[in-house]
Formats: sequence, structure tokens, C-alpha cells
Amino acid sequence: MNNVKDQLQRPLRDLRISVTDRCNFRCSYCMPAEVFGPDYAFLPNDKILSFEEIERLVKIFVSLGVEKIRITGGEPLLRKDLPTLIRMIHAVDGVKDIAMTTNGALLKKFAQPLKDAGLARVSVSLDSLDEDRFFEMNGRRGKVKTVLEGIEKAAEVGLQVKINMVVKKGVNDQDIVQMAEFFKEKQHILRYIEYMDVGNSNGWRLDDVVSKKDIVDKVNEFSPLQPADPNYKGEVASRFEYKDQKTEIGVISSVTDSFCSTCSRARISAEGKLYTCLFATKGTDLRELLRGELNDEAITESISSVWENRKDRYSDERNEQTIQERRKTKIEMSHIGG
Repeated sequence: MNNVKDQLQRPLRDLRISVTDRCNFRCSYCMPAEVFGPDYAFLPNDKILSFEEIERLVKIFVSLGVEKIRITGGEPLLRKDLPTLIRMIHAVDGVKDIAMTTNGALLKKFAQPLKDAGLARVSVSLDSLDEDRFFEMNGRRGKVKTVLEGIEKAAEVGLQVKINMVVKKGVNDQDIVQMAEFFKEKQHILRYIEYMDVGNSNGWRLDDVVSKKDIVDKVNEFSPLQPADPNYKGEVASRFEYKDQKTEIGVISSVTDSFCSTCSRARISAEGKLYTCLFATKGTDLRELLRGELNDEAITESISSVWENRKDRYSDERNEQTIQERRKTKIEMSHIGG
């Protein structure tokens, strides 16, 4: 195995694969309905990587040091026969962990087949327990009740469950404590995510961000917290445990408290482009390499070269100038997942 490192000596350990650019929600911070309307041109099937192409890439990335795979979208459960892909990835020697990020709307139906195929963990996006507020935030597409049923089914079949809440000031920050209370009782891990400047369509402003400190202070008032050690080097969430039980919360804080220095993640978009940062402006076309005459060795060399030249640290360098420069060209999160 060739364990590649980038310009800042960060290894390649995690690979996030978007399996579709489509989603059944229209969340304002990711795929707002006014941009992704009925006439929006999503990728045709022949432009999306096939399961065999994804499997081939997973084997190549594992040879470079990747151990963990996360399946994302769009909404990954809209990809037909997804458990088949999970089974194929699970069979790859060297893959130690497969996770998925989902909006949870279809999770109740697919939880058991996904678990049976080899999925270990699922992160479910849920931004409020208030039906009206959640309905507005997801573009009037989904109900809290449906997502909660998916979460409980996933836990029931033995998947580890985390809940992701994107916190936006003046929109759902009043729900921070209610979410903590609910999921503490359920003993599910809750992750708060600072509202981020991803893509070009979410109208991000620093004024909309609720900081990690403010989030932790609010939860700590509800139930005292203590810091918890990271599960592994490069973990993106700052972890905290409740003092009176082992249930934890975490905060992903790319805006106020960057974690670039330990970032070991690469991302492949639904159409097969490799991105070395969530806030990337351009990617490397792997689909073209896969569908050309190149063998695995040549593709491995190409990917290795991209990682070895990587020096992304957008969150470290985030300031008004870099935000303005990137605003015109950043890749949408619905293409590369969170």
C-alpha cells in the first residue's frame, strides 16, 4: 500500500462518494427550490459513475491509504439498488468502515437492506423537530415524523445513528436545546453543524452563523457537558459528553474553529470528479480516466499526484477576500455531499 500524503503531510484516509446529484428535499442551505426548480437539469444516467466504476475507484483509493467510505448525494437513497453498491464496497479488502449521509425520508424502507449489505453507520440530517419549521427549511418536501421513523428503524436494525442539525441564526437556532433534550433521551448522537459557505446558491453570510461556543453554552445550560476525546485523528466534530450519562453531542465548526490541519478527506462527485476540499473550486475528472484506456496503475498515479499536490486549507484562510473570489466558482454541495 502506498500511503500518500499531501503538501501539509496529511494522509488520505476517508473517501466520500456522491452517488447522485438528485434530492427529494430542497433545503435552503444546500439545494434551494428557487435554484433547483422543476426545470433544473440534473445529470443524465450515462454521466453518473456506475457501481462498477465506483468499486474500481474504491479499490484504487484503498491502495493509497483510504480506510473509510461515506456514501452521500444529493440524497443517496434515490440511487436505484444502493444496497448492491454497499455490498460491492464491503467486499473490497481494506475497507474498514462504510457510512452514509441521508435526509432520512426513505431510511425506514432501506435500513435493513443497507445493514445486511454491510453499512455500519448512518448520519441523518434533521434541522428541527418543529414540523412547520422543518417543512419550511426542507422546501416543503419532508416531515419530521417520517425522518424520526427512519432513525428509529436504523437503530433497531443495528446501524449506528448520528443526527446532523445545520444551525442557522434566526431560522432554527431556537431549537438547539429541544434537539439536545430529545436525542439525549433517545441516546442518539447529535451533531450540530455551523452554517457553512458551501456552493454558490445558499446566500451564506457570516451573520447567519451560530458559533460552536454559543451552541455548546446553550446545551451546557440544559445539561452540563464535559469534553470528550476525538475518536480518531482528523475527526471533524468537537465531541462532548453529558456529565450524567454517556450520550454525546458534537459540533462541526468549519467557520469559527477550523479543522483543516488534520483533514484526510477526498470527495468524488456524482459525475466522477475528485475534489480535495468541501469548498473546492475545481475537480479532477476521474470519469474520463475510467472510461478511457487507462489501467488501474495509471489512474492510481493520477490520483496520487492530485493528493500529493494538495494544500487546501480554506477554513483556515477564510476571509472576505477568499469568500468573494470563490463565490463564483465553488462546487455545489449537492454534487459532492457534506
